[in-house]
Amino acid sequence: MEMKYPESELILNKDGSVYHLSLKPQDISDVILTVGDPSRVHKVSQYFDKITFEMNKREFITHTGIYKGRKLTVMSTGMGTDNVEILMTELDALANINLKKRENKVKKKSLKIIRIGTSGGLQQDLPVDSLLASQFAIGIDTLMQFYDLERTEAESNVESALQLEIGLPFRPYCVEGSSSLLKHFSDGMNIGNTVTCPGFYAPQGRQLRAPIRFPKIAESLSMFHYGDLWLTNFEMETAGYYAMGRLLGHEVLSCNAIVANRMSHQFSKNSDKTIDGLIKLVLDKASEL
Repeated sequence: MEMKYPESELILNKDGSVYHLSLKPQDISDVILTVGDPSRVHKVSQYFDKITFEMNKREFITHTGIYKGRKLTVMSTGMGTDNVEILMTELDALANINLKKRENKVKKKSLKIIRIGTSGGLQQDLPVDSLLASQFAIGIDTLMQFYDLERTEAESNVESALQLEIGLPFRPYCVEGSSSLLKHFSDGMNIGNTVTCPGFYAPQGRQLRAPIRFPKIAESLSMFHYGDLWLTNFEMETAGYYAMGRLLGHEVLSCNAIVANRMSHQFSKNSDKTIDGLIKLVLDKASEL
């Protein structure tokens, strides 16, 4: 007989919703668009034909509605892979755990999760205001030190080489996203490999007043390659998505608006327009899933 999840491990609110997201299974679609900034949820859902459900809880804001006849959900996560871990775990609970019985469902569901985010370019030839879909994600955060994540031999080799290149005191993790979602969404985008950092300043080589340990990390990442795999951009969530997606059996893709190029020191003059263009592209493709 399968063990039930105790109240301390699967925490539910008084209304039966999952703890951080305050959602019930019927509140979400099987296609979920995610954004970091809570204010960006409306920038996506404004294009819905109608909104059928809204929930605001902490940094996790959820709108579910209809776009071109397709039920879609858009959610905000806040910044960082720690928030992504909460989001992905609780979305999976909504899809694959019977919350009333606190038991796994017999039939598992695979969600399709597409991140719409901003990112900084690591290559001179990746222009500001371009769009990029991430094939591989490399996490230089420590989230996967706490999970038993299976990697391919190629992914493991990238991890070892990058750890040696940068001199990190821990092993990064490399995970490929959904190949089927990449094929579906990447028309009109560059395809690249994204580094996920555990912060915006020192982990990305920015120094203001505090001394930093790896001042040349952006340059090191831009020059690193393993065979034909070059690193194109960095941000703060994608590797967490890809790793949790693999652990839990969900298809995940990260779509990025390149709003800065760290090698040329340029920042977008009209990032809102670039992000809006990415939103419209992803919405149209998502409606076809």
